[in-house]
Amino acid sequence: MPENSTLSKNYVYTQNRELSWLRFNRRVLEEADDSSVPALERLNFISIFSTNLDEFFMVRVGSLFDLSAIAPKEIDMRSGMTPAQQLDKIYRTVPDLLWRKKRIYATVCSTLAKSGIKDVSYDELKPDEGKFIARYFTQNILPVLSPQIADSRNPAPHFQNKHLYIACLVKSKSGKERVAFIPVPDILPRIVMLSPEGRFIRTENILLRWAPTLFGQYKVEESCVICATRNADVSFDIDKFEDTETDYRNYVKKLLKKRANLAIVRLEIGNDISVPFRKELLKIIPVSDYQVFYDSTPLNTKYVSQLLENLPEYLTSQLRYAVHKPVWPADIDKNSSVMDQIIQKDRLLFFPFDSVDPFIRLLNEAADRDDVVSVKITIYRLASSSKIVRALCRAAENGKEVVVLMELRARFDEENNIAWSKMLEEAGCKVIYGMENYKCHSKICLITLMEKGKFRYITQIGTGNYNEKTNTLYTDLSIMTADSIIGRDATAFFRSMLTDNLDEEYSSLLIAPSWLKPALIDLIDRQIAKGKDGYICIKVNSITERDIIDKLAQASRAGVEVRLIVRGICCIRPGINGNTENISVSSIVGRYLEHARIYCFGRGDQAEFYISSADLMTRNLQRRVEIACPVYDPDIKKALARILEIQLSDTAKASNLLPNGSYIRKNGAGLPLIDSQQKFSDETFHKSPPAQKRRRSAGPLSFLTKFLHLK
Repeated sequence: MPENSTLSKNYVYTQNRELSWLRFNRRVLEEADDSSVPALERLNFISIFSTNLDEFFMVRVGSLFDLSAIAPKEIDMRSGMTPAQQLDKIYRTVPDLLWRKKRIYATVCSTLAKSGIKDVSYDELKPDEGKFIARYFTQNILPVLSPQIADSRNPAPHFQNKHLYIACLVKSKSGKERVAFIPVPDILPRIVMLSPEGRFIRTENILLRWAPTLFGQYKVEESCVICATRNADVSFDIDKFEDTETDYRNYVKKLLKKRANLAIVRLEIGNDISVPFRKELLKIIPVSDYQVFYDSTPLNTKYVSQLLENLPEYLTSQLRYAVHKPVWPADIDKNSSVMDQIIQKDRLLFFPFDSVDPFIRLLNEAADRDDVVSVKITIYRLASSSKIVRALCRAAENGKEVVVLMELRARFDEENNIAWSKMLEEAGCKVIYGMENYKCHSKICLITLMEKGKFRYITQIGTGNYNEKTNTLYTDLSIMTADSIIGRDATAFFRSMLTDNLDEEYSSLLIAPSWLKPALIDLIDRQIAKGKDGYICIKVNSITERDIIDKLAQASRAGVEVRLIVRGICCIRPGINGNTENISVSSIVGRYLEHARIYCFGRGDQAEFYISSADLMTRNLQRRVEIACPVYDPDIKKALARILEIQLSDTAKASNLLPNGSYIRKNGAGLPLIDSQQKFSDETFHKSPPAQKRRRSAGPLSFLTKFLHLK
């Protein structure tokens, strides 16, 4: 292993990424504790919190266990902790979060019960409900059950990741105790509705009551619901080792030999059990005491989606957010060609407030127009029913060259992407799968036209996936431009992807892993040179990259005002004297998932803006193919500045990061409440423009052009 340079790092103004993530998930839970949020949405936030925590254990905790086994002295470059020390901190932090979840869940359930929506325990069943459930168990549940007693003849089941099991301590007539298990079959619904108004019982609670009837001569002494969480990163994804300084391939070779003993990283138990039962259970399930968590709230909250589907509309309309319908932007004429309007002027879409339909219309126009010769696009995640894919297939069927760079390694979405890639290929699209060691996380679409013997380009670059579903749930940005320099760069980008050339030089686009990080450092340096007149405002999902953090701290020491809007992980601590006192950090967690990335350097008319697919993380800047696109259009610059201004003024859903790494909600400061997401719903950045002359400005000389020239 090479010498670990992190030993010389200054940890005064940085913090561990895993602990920062847990604080983010606590902010998600705080939304469930907000009485101004509709009750069913509060329940949904609890479900999101639980799902987030599940994935955290599957991916992040799993990777730390792997590292602790094969690289125990590896030092986290932001906290100086070893993998074992990080795990210790995580396992000490989680119980408090579970206690908060239990309290909030009880409050939310009490609120929902006032509207008739109740998670009924078996003892709370009415007589007619009890008879119904008894019949339901006999007819619908019992035939698919596979109970088993773990002994020398019958090994314990392989505990599938995040599946529910009923665990029982059983005793034979001779007094011998065993542990028995009843897997909760996937084929069963997660809940059984007892009334149209919302009374329901969870399937695992039915099984708990009927478990004593399933083991013949054995008597059930105790029972509980259990759920095991496994290390789910079985693909050995390079992201797993994003913060290490040693070749991940060497880790993988060692990891293959140790995987079996490190598979389960958490065991959840749904109620208190006796010490003897616990001891017997842990003889079978290979976890240590500190990996066991008691959680009386549902161990799998996927039942929430089924509940929402079964509730009557009059209830859900009262207890959920008011329906928001994305609007067609006023500055794009529905009755005219979208492509022609983009040729006249750059266009901005701000999801979910704007509709994705203009972009889909653009793709459909490209499929039909005779002057379009090709459509090229990167795809990371897609909706289950994708109008975008249909438009691409139609373009290919109409004789256009369609190139799709499909990332098959989008975590937990691999199967869906494989299915879409087959459909695209069958339609005649050329599908490529990126580079061997680099995920392609870029969001770019290039339409090439032939006009009077010359090529013209329409380029769309976004911060989010080409997914019509998440376009209604995430805040994201999409710029559509006919800028010739951006178009030529986009052409070079797809050429480089086809030829595995990461060192392609670009004039305007900032491409990771070769160019984005040095470009950002140079942009920060230019603000450092301005001293107290410098200004940096960055909106991203996460900041973990140590070199960027150190450069921002340097900017703060130079007097530059640095304002960061970071939804999730933030490994820089603001307000540390002599280091980050000129840095402020806020986080917004609200109805929509904050997902847009905006980089702003400078103030007023001199400000330089970029939108990007990249967070400021090691994996994004060094181990993924990402794009940051400069913004040249003055109206779009003003819109981005306004977005940042409104988010910085948010007092309803924003929290401020404190020097000690904790967060404090702004809504407790007695300020007038400003909900930035609601404000975006209420106002628009689009105005119906007067007729404009055809123009084609290439924009100012980009950073990268100057950077390459200096080189």
